[in-house]
Amino acid sequence: MTLIYKICTQEEWRDAEHLGQFIGSAVDKADGFIHFSTAEQTEETARKHFAGQTDLILVTVDSEKLSDQLTWEESRGGALFPHLYEPLDVGAVEGAHPLPLGEGGAHIFPNLV
Repeated sequence: MTLIYKICTQEEWRDAEHLGQFIGSAVDKADGFIHFSTAEQTEETARKHFAGQTDLILVTVDSEKLSDQLTWEESRGGALFPHLYEPLDVGAVEGAHPLPLGEGGAHIFPNLV
C-alpha cells in the first residue's frame, strides 16, 4: 500500500464525508485536480500553503485504491506529486487526523509512513 496525503479544512472534510466524495478545495477546483503529497512532501506543503492556518485535517489515502486515475506530475523543485483528476471517493481514505499548530507555529503531524 502506498499512502498519499491531502491537507484540507475540517469543513471541507465534513462535506466530503457527507457526500461520500471529496470534490476538492478552492485551489484544487481552480487547478482542475486534487493536490496530494507523499509522506516526504507533506510537511513542506503545510509550511508553504497552509502556514498558520488552524482547523485543518490531514487525510491519508491508499493510492492503490485510486487505480489509474492518479497521475504523478512534476511540481515544486522538479519532484513528482500525486494529482487526482476526479473526485476522491472516501472509500479510498485510510484515516483523517486533526493537524493542529504547535507552539512555534508549525503544524504537528501524526507519524507518516
